Amino acid sequence: MIELKVPARICFYGDHQDYLGLPVIAGSIDRYINVKAVANQDKKYRLKLLDLNEEVIISVDDDLKDIQPGDYYRSVMSILKNQGFSFEQGYDMEISGNIPVNAGLSSSSAIVVAWVRFLVATQGKSGEVSDYQIGRWAYEAEVLFFDQPGGLMDQYTIAQKGLIYIDTKSGESIRLNANLGKLLVAESGVPKKTLEVLKNAQVYADKAVQAVQKEYPEFEVETSTLDDYEKYKALVPVELQDYWYSTLYNYHITIQAKRELSNPNPNIQVLGDLMNQHQAILQDQIKNTPKKMVEMMDAARRAGAVGTKIIGSGGGGCMVAMVTEDVEGKVKQAFLEHGAKDVYVVELTS
Repeated sequence: MIELKVPARICFYGDHQDYLGLPVIAGSIDRYINVKAVANQDKKYRLKLLDLNEEVIISVDDDLKDIQPGDYYRSVMSILKNQGFSFEQGYDMEISGNIPVNAGLSSSSAIVVAWVRFLVATQGKSGEVSDYQIGRWAYEAEVLFFDQPGGLMDQYTIAQKGLIYIDTKSGESIRLNANLGKLLVAESGVPKKTLEVLKNAQVYADKAVQAVQKEYPEFEVETSTLDDYEKYKALVPVELQDYWYSTLYNYHITIQAKRELSNPNPNIQVLGDLMNQHQAILQDQIKNTPKKMVEMMDAARRAGAVGTKIIGSGGGGCMVAMVTEDVEGKVKQAFLEHGAKDVYVVELTS
């Protein structure tokens, strides 16, 4: 029998930055996709998705020539075949978990990473393949294979676990101090609109930076200062200026958070303030936060939350709140009174 579990993830700083090649800070949490698999005799993978009441059957001999958009099971197999993997033994699998679906905690990427880990395990190579490589293959299968909008944060964070700073250009990941205080996740009940939000934000942010680079080809966000926002603002079309602002300011917020999390004893108030600044940009410039969720987070902060933000690409889904012990109950109640479906404590995993 093969058994494994793969965590969910939260982006704390740098949402909508990874597809621009800019850094992010994200962490894995103790919500999981669980996989149990037993070898069978019919040379097929029978995947029972217990939470969705669905079943997927794939022959180990599938030629993988006609892979439909979103068929990540076959895209992973194709990626791994190109790496020299061969599939001969069938398995009966049960996949379940406690990660809310389509809610910003990256349940879909967790399943892709779990599928990669499972297939690696069937080859007897779990001890040979690094977590970084697992994340890379999952990213290739989920994003690059289908030319989808999106970056590598989800797959790299889930595969490598812990709280990490990811240079999304090189993929280099640095482990950070995992002390973010107590964390609450609140489920808004508002469905996400991932691909629509991602596509718009990526296209507009790219165009904003390109407008500046057209006049100043040497300009790079990584070497910018916040003064560059006003300095180059007139070069950016009016309709793209919000994305010019969000690209520069989100980058500098992420760098400040990394600096704070590099301290032996990071200041939770400073980190919470940076999270709130990040959220303000997400809702005011990128406009990825429905009004109902803004009201929930405003209530949570009034109840004492140090910092709050939407999780994931936005348009709906979950929120995270940094809280102290003395206000945990009040913040939970504030979320629920303003319409949240559920609120629970999560911990970073390592």
